[in-house]
Amino acid sequence: MSIEELARKNVRELTPYQSARRLGGKGDVWLNANEYPVAPEFQLTAQTFNRYPECQPVLVIERYAAYAGVSKEQVLVSRGADEGIELLIRAFCEPGKDAILFCPPTYGMYAVSAETFGVERRTVAAKEDWQLDLPAIAASLDNVKLIYACSPNNPTGNLLDPNDLRALLEMTKGKAIVAIDEAYIEFCPQASVVGWLKDYPHLVVLRTLSKAFALAGLRCGFTLANEEVIALLLKVIAPYPLSTPVADIAAQALSAEGVGVMRQRVAEIAANRSWLQQALQACACVEKVFSSESNYLLVRFFASSPVFKTLWDQGIILRDQNKQPGLSGCLRITIGTRNECQRVVDALNTLPGA
Repeated sequence: MSIEELARKNVRELTPYQSARRLGGKGDVWLNANEYPVAPEFQLTAQTFNRYPECQPVLVIERYAAYAGVSKEQVLVSRGADEGIELLIRAFCEPGKDAILFCPPTYGMYAVSAETFGVERRTVAAKEDWQLDLPAIAASLDNVKLIYACSPNNPTGNLLDPNDLRALLEMTKGKAIVAIDEAYIEFCPQASVVGWLKDYPHLVVLRTLSKAFALAGLRCGFTLANEEVIALLLKVIAPYPLSTPVADIAAQALSAEGVGVMRQRVAEIAANRSWLQQALQACACVEKVFSSESNYLLVRFFASSPVFKTLWDQGIILRDQNKQPGLSGCLRITIGTRNECQRVVDALNTLPGA
């Protein structure tokens, strides 16, 4: 029996998530992973590298709880929000029996994580305006233990209607966990549903330091939930999910000064997003620029494939979304520095017919 045959059938058949780094490219303008374009500066202060770290670093938990407006008992820190996605599946879904549900077009790791653990992936396509199709969801809840909803949604950039989210939480009481992915919520903090935790024991909110905090390379995320949910997740999390350097830098980023710097970044990105949106709308190759509450823009082009390749060849790396349901002709553009945004517009304006 070959090594391949020894592997689980679902793993052999799995198509892995195509992260920006897996897709590669050789460029100097990286606008394909929704990262902050400039590296922040931190100095390590921890020196206890001979000791295992805390499972849940106290200072990180305390500072994130204060930042998010929840109690310490409602916070779990993990290796990025991606680990939070997986922990929920491991804690709540029986392989071969239960299902997760999500609404494409949306973040690809919900599907990959479920498939990895042998849990059914059930989809209910979003409506044309990318809002939840509540009647279709209600008709698809048999054996669903976990629902993922991303708001702002990646890759579309839109917020989900809060009335729909409340309706979703009401229809799933006693039936399923509802995880609202708020990876981009710093760009629209008024839309957070964290304040709803007191009303819904089955609500979970996923967060990250990868986006507005400019720490994608740190791999530090948070799961916010009621104490009963957090206690279950602590049963299945790795014994040392955060290394000592990660916890050290995360605590610094979540200090009062660090949060203030993050908010300055958000304002800068919002200004660049507004500038880029207007500039793109004037490009002849652009069919539509969708509004966004995040650090990226979804753009539909008249001929997206040659646009993608031309910019790729010039070292400007975007994210192709053509394979996502309903996103034919669409590319996602992370908001970079003003100079990087200008590079994109200049390159588009050199295309034939521009």
